[in-house]
Amino acid sequence: MRLFDVAMVLCGAAVASQIRFAYVAEQSFYVAFVAFAAAFSLALFPSFDVYGSPRGRSALGLVREVSLGWLIVQGCALALMFSLHRLDAVSRLWFAYWTAISGGLMIVGRLIIHAIIANMHNAGMSLNHVAIVGCGAHCDSIVEKIDRARYSGFRATVAFNATPASGHINARIPVFEEHEAFVDYVRSHDVHEVWLALPLSQEHTILRFVNAFRDDLVNLRFIPDVRSLALFESGVSRLLDVAAIDLLASPLSRDARLKKEIFDRGFALAALIVLAPLLIGIAIAVKLSSPGPVLFKQRRKGADGRIFTIYKFRSMRLHAQDAGILRQATRNDPRVTGVGAFLRRSSLDELPQFFNVLCGDMSIVGPRPHALEHDDLYQKVVPGYIHRYRIKPGITGWAQVNGFRGETDRIEKMEKRVACDLYYLLNWSFGLDMRIIVTTVFKGLRGTNAY
Repeated sequence: MRLFDVAMVLCGAAVASQIRFAYVAEQSFYVAFVAFAAAFSLALFPSFDVYGSPRGRSALGLVREVSLGWLIVQGCALALMFSLHRLDAVSRLWFAYWTAISGGLMIVGRLIIHAIIANMHNAGMSLNHVAIVGCGAHCDSIVEKIDRARYSGFRATVAFNATPASGHINARIPVFEEHEAFVDYVRSHDVHEVWLALPLSQEHTILRFVNAFRDDLVNLRFIPDVRSLALFESGVSRLLDVAAIDLLASPLSRDARLKKEIFDRGFALAALIVLAPLLIGIAIAVKLSSPGPVLFKQRRKGADGRIFTIYKFRSMRLHAQDAGILRQATRNDPRVTGVGAFLRRSSLDELPQFFNVLCGDMSIVGPRPHALEHDDLYQKVVPGYIHRYRIKPGITGWAQVNGFRGETDRIEKMEKRVACDLYYLLNWSFGLDMRIIVTTVFKGLRGTNAY
């Protein structure tokens, strides 16, 4: 796959040259640009798990990882060419063709391989047969997940009900309640995996099966049922080389946070370069609209509760404010200037926050940061409010694109906003971030709740 990716980088560049120039570009800086991108792909793709095992991975996940990795590679290559003062000599149209063609070829290649492997699994080839030891609904949910992901190469073949007194397992596979009969079945039917889908209180059952299969070539995996304890779907961290189950921690893994960080910095840098003329124009308009500074600065709470200074274009006239009391903008607020009203409705007043993203204080997508006075108030009355700060706050977010922005004059509005933020934390993916960004672009210029 590494050789395939390098070949697609070269092939995409050649095809883009034929489309743009009607010949293969041979200038030294074009050759260097393509070589840099090929080298960066070999160095960075492993960090995005592009070359991981396809077993258990969805086609959408593969597309997401390759797309993100390739965009980051191209961003690094652009930055390197810029530092060498060769970027102005490169055709932007050629670069766009090259990025689209090479990325498309890499994605199509992986989708073809994924489809071939999925068809093999559906045909019963190269399957890992799984036996599940569980209790009630948790065991049923594991079986259902395996059935839905038939491309994964796993097949649930048998289950063991660890707590028959508390209810039956409704799986479509044979269910045992006698330990020795289950162990004999696993050994005699070529079962490759035994998954222990048990709550932490079932330690004796876990030890019993560990001892039973200690001398067998069976993969024994523990999938703990911690639904009664964990706020988020629990992940596993490694602390001092020891596995730890995260009960109350950021649901985004370290790798996910790293990918998000790389994307955020690259996106913010590109946005500031592209939007520089607009930023200058807005700054002039704000300065002419009323006396005062161009930027509005305010202390906000970031990831893990760290305080930072957020930047916005000033949209209000200078006014006195009582210490410790924050008055939100309301409809027809006399403090808001004419220019400021337009900036707030269109969300253009938020553009300076790309500097916050570039500095590492914010993310492109995430829960919107609130004023410190609001944090002190709502943390006491809105369940789950504090967990918004388990990741970096964002310029836009799931709550904003669903209409929960602007004034929060009723507690119900904040509860709905927090519910959206927690949904985002539980369901984060690169695809969801892209969806929010695209929706923000189309909805940003016609906001109705910000005034």
